[in-house]
Amino acid sequence: MIEKPNFFVFTGGPGVGKTTLIRHLESLGERVVEETHRAVIAEQAAAGCSAVPWDDHAAYCDQCVRRDIAKFDALAHETGRVFFDRSILDGFDPRWNAPGELIAAAQARRYNRQVFVFPPWFEIYETDAERRQDWAEAEATFGRILRGLARFGYTPVIMPKAPLAERAAFVLDHALRAAPSPP
Repeated sequence: MIEKPNFFVFTGGPGVGKTTLIRHLESLGERVVEETHRAVIAEQAAAGCSAVPWDDHAAYCDQCVRRDIAKFDALAHETGRVFFDRSILDGFDPRWNAPGELIAAAQARRYNRQVFVFPPWFEIYETDAERRQDWAEAEATFGRILRGLARFGYTPVIMPKAPLAERAAFVLDHALRAAPSPP
């Protein structure tokens, strides 16, 4: 088992501000890891392939989880704080019968026990080419994420609906208390 208390996960449904906060933290000098899900959708759509959530949900989840495992493994040596825009855990949608090998891989790669969960926020929600989910789906995703975190033994930390600087301060305060970055 690989335990990385310095690896912090941002998760939540579409359009809730995860990537905006990741970009902000990056501008402050924090190490960040880009989201896999949007990249998979963009690549699949550009190639005319079907591993997208609305065509072949299982293939999409499989690709996302495998890529997120590779990202985790590539940074396993890292001792400083790292913020992930989604993670291995996000690929385990209960509507997908995940292969045992991927479930075992997720169980063996542990992020900080506290996971930052971004709740649905109607005022900032918007769709685009890779984010087609309607508002009802965005709300349903929140519940699925909370159940998935419990399945893997993580504690959700619900992000406040607040201005960007306040959200960043909230995350950094929790991260410093949970796993201080080395000097």
